[in-house]
Amino acid sequence: MNNEQSNGHRCTSIIFKRANTITPEPIGWIWHGWIAKGKVHILAGPPGTGKTTIAMALAATISTGGRWPDGTQATKGNVLIWSGEDDPKDTLVPRLMAAGADMSRITFVDGVRDGNERRAFDPSKDVSTLKDAINKVADGVQLLIVDPIVTAVSGDSHKNAEVRRGLQPLADLAAQTGCALLGISHLSKGTQGREPTERIVGSLAFGAVARVVMMAAKQSAEEAQGGGDRVLCRSKSNIGADHGGFAYSLKQSELERYPGIFASHVQWGDAIEGSAREILATAEELHDKGGGGALCKAARFLADYLKDGTQQQSKIKEAAEGAGHSWRTIQRAKKNLGVASEKMSFGKGWLWRLPD
Repeated sequence: MNNEQSNGHRCTSIIFKRANTITPEPIGWIWHGWIAKGKVHILAGPPGTGKTTIAMALAATISTGGRWPDGTQATKGNVLIWSGEDDPKDTLVPRLMAAGADMSRITFVDGVRDGNERRAFDPSKDVSTLKDAINKVADGVQLLIVDPIVTAVSGDSHKNAEVRRGLQPLADLAAQTGCALLGISHLSKGTQGREPTERIVGSLAFGAVARVVMMAAKQSAEEAQGGGDRVLCRSKSNIGADHGGFAYSLKQSELERYPGIFASHVQWGDAIEGSAREILATAEELHDKGGGGALCKAARFLADYLKDGTQQQSKIKEAAEGAGHSWRTIQRAKKNLGVASEKMSFGKGWLWRLPD
């Protein structure tokens, strides 16, 4: 089969590889289920959730071979960081120190040298140069942090084709160097209750290209679960489990060797069960005190659904999820409204009704 075509003065051809010549390989995990070698990951969340502080905590754990939030031990390795938002001197380095990082294993992308000229690093243009530099690191790089990931897209970050084109060089870099790439992003405003991965600001392609998407959110003080006032969860994984998370809090500490300099660091809490949609709904539902939070909306939905009389729980669940409410939030609304429930005969489920 001839797969060559003439393209002006250049001959191009398609490269084939038969499936029976490919040997299956297991996923290489840096943190099992959360961070994988050679893959793209995204960590997203609203302002104030400490996304960058979490990233520094992950970097610190790798640099020291410390313990992950689930208690497993990390393999010691190098971390490379590029940040277009935070200054290493007054923000990132203090946070790494507060997290107990081995600073000799942390490196910042500080710029690009073109001949005798020096300029700022541009993630949308300089990825091939960065890949060459990573390949020269003696014992390799385990984690590359890009903050924010949107800077890798030179075009319109709301267009799928342009986002995929912009992220592909980073995906190739991760695959070819074996490092895990962690991109930091924000959530679109007013998207509470939607499918979590779809809430990432910009095109849906950001979530599609990433193999693992992590979400951070604040928990209400009244309903905080897991021993922390914030929560980190997985909203998507093409290569492992896509549920569960960990509570955490952000603490301020004075650096021991630098009196007067304070930095935030992560204090991990307990594991939390459930899907990302359920975990985020629980975390966010009481944050909006103006009546527009997820719990308030769920309560209004439930009261309206039951206003005409008793309804089957299965029907309520189907209607609630169709309207964008998580079942966990509906159950909390049920408790707040004092909704009564009683078992139907012959194992047919439950009936719900408003209190008399």
